[in-house]
Parts: sequence; structure tokens; C-alpha cells
Amino acid sequence: MGLREQLIKHEGLRLKPYLDTEGIPTIGVGHNLNEGISLAVAMFMLDDDISKHTHELERAHPVVKGLDQVRRDVLINMAFNLGVSRLSGFRKMWRAIHDEDWERAADEMMDSKWARQVGRRAAELSLQMRDGYV
Repeated sequence: MGLREQLIKHEGLRLKPYLDTEGIPTIGVGHNLNEGISLAVAMFMLDDDISKHTHELERAHPVVKGLDQVRRDVLINMAFNLGVSRLSGFRKMWRAIHDEDWERAADEMMDSKWARQVGRRAAELSLQMRDGYV
């Protein structure tokens, strides 16, 4: 048995945060969350989350696969923030996307509770949706 397997055996493997026997928030194989995570781990988690949201978004809205990278990234960014199910509620925006009416899609993004909540993020993303460039 290697060190990795032995540590998993002794520490356990938990994919959701929990409090250890000392009340310390912990995740994974005994990782103390009070100590934070490394930049490498944060970037690995980000890449994993982007992949997860991309696949979920493409399953729910196949039109996303055919979009240019900028508009595709806008929708992935929104899915990251809202979740795919809430993003799916932007029905008028999705109709505009299917019609390739980018101005209307951008307007629908801005005419939402989400836009009022996130402010600059929505303004930046709607401009990218409208113009197709970063």
C-alpha cells in the first residue's frame, strides 16, 4: 500500500466539507480548510467547474455548441454564476440566441434581476454577447 492509499485509509475521503474530530472544517483527505488551498488547487477546481458547467449547458441548450467562442464563454460565465437551470429561465434571451439576434439577446440579459444583482459583470457580458468580441 502506498502513502496515498494509506492516508485515504486513515483519514478517509470526503468530497464535501465536514468538521473533523477537532471541529476543523475539512475536505478531501484530511485537508484543513482553515489553511486554505494553493493557487494550483484553485485553478484545478476552476477548470473542473468550467468543464462541468460547459457540459451541462451544452446538454440543456445544444445551440451553445455552434456559437462563436466569445458568446459561448458569455453563457458559460452566466451558467457558472446562476447555474444552468436558472439560466434556462432566460427564455427571451434563448429565443434571441436561436435567431442570432445578438442585440436582443444582450438586451434580455440586461433586463433581468440577475443584471441588477451583478451590475458590471452583466454589462460586460451583455456587451460581449452583442458585439461578439472581448
